[in-house]
Amino acid sequence: MTLLGIDVGTTSLKACAFDSSGNILATHTADYSLITEGDLIEFEPEKYYEICMNAVEKISGKVEKIDALSIDTQGETMIVTDDAGNPLRRAIVWLDNRAEAEAGEIEKAFTRKRVYEITGQPEITAGWPASKLLWIKRHEPEVFSRIGKIFMLEDYLIYRLTGRFSSERTMQSSTIYFDINSGEWWDEMLSFIGITRDQLPELVGSGEIIGATKDGIAVAGGALDQISGAIGAGIIGEGEASEMTGTTMAICAVSGSVPEFDPNSKIPCHYHAVKGKYCLLLWSPTAGMALKWFRNTFCPEKSFKELDELAKAVPPGSEGLTMLPYLCGSTIPFYNPSAQGVFFGMTLGHSVGHFARSILEAVAFMLKNNLDYLGGTYETIKTMGGGAMSPLWCQIKADVTGKNLVTLKNTETACLGSAILAGVGIGALESIDSAVRDIVATDKVYVPSGADYSEAISRFNTIDNRLNNWKGGLWE
Repeated sequence: MTLLGIDVGTTSLKACAFDSSGNILATHTADYSLITEGDLIEFEPEKYYEICMNAVEKISGKVEKIDALSIDTQGETMIVTDDAGNPLRRAIVWLDNRAEAEAGEIEKAFTRKRVYEITGQPEITAGWPASKLLWIKRHEPEVFSRIGKIFMLEDYLIYRLTGRFSSERTMQSSTIYFDINSGEWWDEMLSFIGITRDQLPELVGSGEIIGATKDGIAVAGGALDQISGAIGAGIIGEGEASEMTGTTMAICAVSGSVPEFDPNSKIPCHYHAVKGKYCLLLWSPTAGMALKWFRNTFCPEKSFKELDELAKAVPPGSEGLTMLPYLCGSTIPFYNPSAQGVFFGMTLGHSVGHFARSILEAVAFMLKNNLDYLGGTYETIKTMGGGAMSPLWCQIKADVTGKNLVTLKNTETACLGSAILAGVGIGALESIDSAVRDIVATDKVYVPSGADYSEAISRFNTIDNRLNNWKGGLWE
C-alpha cells in the first residue's frame, strides 16, 4: 500500500510516498518563486498544477503503484476561473496585502465581533479571500463579472486532478464567508461580496474520497497545511500544541470548542480535520523565509548548515544585534501589514554569524510572544518544518520559551498528515486517531539550558512595539 502526501507551501512543494506504517518510500521537492510587485503577490495557476503533476509523475516512477493521495496547501491563496474552470487571472497568494481598504469595508459593515462569532476569525485582513474578492470586484470588474468558480489552491489542484469542484472545511475556515458553527457558507457575507453558493465548491470532509486521477489514483480531501502538519506531528487532542518553522511560522493548538469572542485577542479558530475538534492557529508571515532571503541575498555560497555553524560561535543575544523578521508585514500578536524588517544595533564587530543568529533568535522571540499570547499550560511543544532540522535553532527556541521542544522521527509532518488522510479515505488506515497513535513517533527533546535571553528579548520587544506602530511615514 502506497500513500502519497503532497504539501504545497508558499515557495516550495514537497511530495512524500509512505507505506501504511508511515515509512517513507520516495520523495520529491520543487522550489519556485512568486511574482511580486509591491503589495501584489501572485502566481500562475497553471504553474501550480504543472509542479504538482510533475511531483506525482516523479513519485510514480519511484514506487510500484500509488494507491491514494491527498494534498495540503497554504490557506487563502485564491484562484478565480470561468464556468469551465479556466483561470481568469493569476492566483492571488495569501501573503498579498492589496485589499486593505476592502478589509476595512467589511469590518465597518459587520464588526469584528460578528465576523468572529460566525467564522472564528478575529481580524478582518487584506489576506482573507472575502477581501480579495471585493478588491477584484472594485478594481477588475470585467474579471469579477466572469467568475464561475472560486477556488482555494488545494481545491484547484484537486479539481484539475479529478474534475470535481469541491473543498474541505479546514481550507475554507479563513475565507470569512464560511460559517464555522454550521459548517456551511455564510449567505449574508456572500451577498455583501456579490457572489453566490453556485460559485463555491461542494463541501466535503478531510479524508473523504473525492475522485480519482486519470491513472486511477484515489484522491482524498486534504487539510490546511498547518493542520495537516499537526496531524503528522500527532497534535489531535486538546491541550496539545505544535510549532512549524518553514517559510512562515505557525503555532497549532487543539481546542474542543470555539472560544468566546475576546476583543483583545487576534487568535483565529479553524476547523480541525478531526471531527468535533478545532485548531487555534497563530502565524507569522515570515520565519524561515527571512533566513532564506538573507542567505540568498548576502551569502548564496553558504549552506544553511554552514550558517548554523557560524551562528553557533556567536553568544546568545548576538552581541546586541537585533532583527525584526517582518519582510511581509506582521500578524499576531500585532497585526500590521505595513510592518517592515529591520537589523538594529549593527557595528563593525558584527559578522555573518551574528546576522544569521539574530534571525534565528528573532523567530524564537516571535514564538515566545505568540505562546505567551495563546496562554495555556503547554509544557512541551512539538516542532516541525525546516527549522526543526537545525539543532541550534531548536535549542534557541527551548531556551527562549522555557519549554521542552520535541522533534519527530518523521520530519515530513505535513506530507505524512496528508498521507494519513489519504489512507483513511481508502480504508487502509482505520482513523486519524489510530493512525497517529501507530505511526507518529518523537525523536529528540531539547530542554532549556538556562541561557539568559532576557535582555535580548526585551530589546526585541521594545523595537517591535515601536515599528509595529509605523504607519503613513510617521511615528505614532
